[in-house]
Amino acid sequence: MTRSPAQSGAQSAGDAARKAGNSRHLETLARVGYAVNGLLHGLIGAIAIGVAVGSAGGSADQSGALVQVAQSPGGIFVLWLIVVGLAALGVWQILQGFLVPGGDPKKVWAHRLKEIGKGVAYLAVAATALTVALQGSANSSQSTASASATILALPGGPILLMLIGLGVLAIGAYFVYKGATKKFTEDLAVPSGTMGKATVGLGVAGYVAKGIAVGVVGVLVIVAGFTVDPSQSTGLDGALRSLAALPFGMVILVLVGVGLIAYGVYCLFRARFARL
Repeated sequence: MTRSPAQSGAQSAGDAARKAGNSRHLETLARVGYAVNGLLHGLIGAIAIGVAVGSAGGSADQSGALVQVAQSPGGIFVLWLIVVGLAALGVWQILQGFLVPGGDPKKVWAHRLKEIGKGVAYLAVAATALTVALQGSANSSQSTASASATILALPGGPILLMLIGLGVLAIGAYFVYKGATKKFTEDLAVPSGTMGKATVGLGVAGYVAKGIAVGVVGVLVIVAGFTVDPSQSTGLDGALRSLAALPFGMVILVLVGVGLIAYGVYCLFRARFARL
C-alpha cells in the first residue's frame, strides 16, 4: 500500500521525534533539568520559611529563587545551567508527549496533553531564568497579574479566568493525590533499602506541599476572575504569603516551606532515578 505524502511526512516526523526523544545527550540534560528544578524548589521553600518568620524580602517563587542564584558567587554559571537544563527537560517532556504508545485515543491524548503541559511549564521557567540571566531580575507575580488582566479584557474574560483558576486548582489537587497515593513512584526506578524509603518519604511530603501551594494559586486566580481584579492573581509568591495571613498561618507556611524543600531534595533523587 502506497503512503500519501501526508502520511509519509507524519511518519518521518514521528521517527524524528522518537530519535530525539531517545537521545542519550538529551536524557542527560533532562536529568540536569530535574536537579536544577530541585534547587529552585529548595530555594522557594527556604524563602517561604523566611516569609513566615519575617526575615525574607524576596519573592517566594521562581523569579525570587532565580534572583538569589544570580546574586550568589558563581551564580551566573548556575543560572545558565538552569536555563539549559530546564529547556532540555521541557523539550524532552514535549517529545515524550508525542511518543505516547497507541491504544484508547482519549487516554492517549489525555496523557499527551499532560506531558506537553509539563514541557511548556518547564520551558516557561527556563524563559524566566533566561530573563534573569540577561537582565538581572524578573517578576513572576507581575507577569501573572498582567496575563490575568489580558484575559479579563477578552469577551467572557472573567469566566475564562475562573475556569483557568479551576484548572490550576485541579492540578494542585492532583499533586496532593499523587503524593498521598505515592503514584509518583511510577516515574522512578525506586532504589532499595534506606535510600528508597528516603526517596518515597521526600516525594510524599514534597508533592503534597507543592499541591497545596499550586492549589492556593488556583484559588487566587478564581478570585481575580470573580472580582474582575487582576491584582488578586499574584502567582506563587502571593499564594504563599496569603497562607501566612490565615489562623496559624506561620505554622502552615513553615510546613509548606519545609515540604517544598523536601520536594527539591526529591527532585535531586529523581534526577538520578527517573525512568527516562
